[in-house]
Amino acid sequence: MKWMATTAMAAVGVLALANTASAAGELNIYNWGDYTNPELIKKFEAKYDVKVTITDYDSNDTALAKVRAGGHGFDLVVPSANYVQVWVKEGLLQEARPDQMENFKNVDERWVDVPWDPGRHYTVPWLWGLTGIGVNTSVYKGDINTSAIFLDPPEELVGKINVAPEMNDVLFATIKYFGGEWCTMDKEVLRKVRDKLVEAKSKWLAMDYSVTEKLPAGDYAAVYYWNGAIMRSRAKNADIKFGYPKEGFPYFMDSVALLKDAKNTENAKLFMNFIMEPENAAMLSAFAKYANGIKGSEAFMPAEMQSAPELFIPAEFQPAGEFLANCEPETLQLYSKIWTELHK
Repeated sequence: MKWMATTAMAAVGVLALANTASAAGELNIYNWGDYTNPELIKKFEAKYDVKVTITDYDSNDTALAKVRAGGHGFDLVVPSANYVQVWVKEGLLQEARPDQMENFKNVDERWVDVPWDPGRHYTVPWLWGLTGIGVNTSVYKGDINTSAIFLDPPEELVGKINVAPEMNDVLFATIKYFGGEWCTMDKEVLRKVRDKLVEAKSKWLAMDYSVTEKLPAGDYAAVYYWNGAIMRSRAKNADIKFGYPKEGFPYFMDSVALLKDAKNTENAKLFMNFIMEPENAAMLSAFAKYANGIKGSEAFMPAEMQSAPELFIPAEFQPAGEFLANCEPETLQLYSKIWTELHK
């Protein structure tokens, strides 16, 4: 049938694109800061004769607002799992069909049919991890596997804590701390969450993204932050240890997506296919110290990542981890009010 032939030809076209030996031109990537391995970019540029420009952002909301406004000039963006459907529903992404690319066979089965992108029609795995606790054990030697480190901090840590300025991560941990469920609209639970955060903030030093410099240097004694950044901190200071909040902690996966108004679509698809190559995915992990979603990448990983405590979750804490679901708009409005009050 004609429609079957057309579909087959389209699939062949995508595969042919993924195998293109040289593309030439440009590629503009909009990604989280300090998250892209420069050596990987050099490798891609040399292979395809493509000049890559990286522009950084510091949050999902920043990236979304910038692209919504238009006139940005970006080709690829790297949203977190709980934001992907927002991008799709607002018509900001192209259906790039990475599931038809040559290297898609390397995607670990766990990350193929994901809730935020069923069958992977829009996105390619970048890196994944979780938000947990980092503590300088020369300052505090007690239990670090708890959100109490930043919500009810021990005296040794008061005034020395940094908390990730990410609403969902912080509210998730605090809701779980009070026994609630993510996306809850239980007013009693949310009142406790608000009051606890406002009280706890007076005992924090900062809410910023400079963990990999300030935690190992001793400017912070404890952080609620992402595991890869804490691993990078430990590499500079052996006193840094990682804790898994037993009350509950959020997983994340960031994925590469092709923007609807991209000017360099073919080069963008080449890059999406490129990072699904195991050796290239390992380069991403080696730089940022997070796990990736590509089978076979383990063979190319640095030795220090093979058994890193930040990457291998002890069995006792595994049930506490959870991917953030997309809450209803009215729920998010309540959460935003709490977040706004925290920043007054």
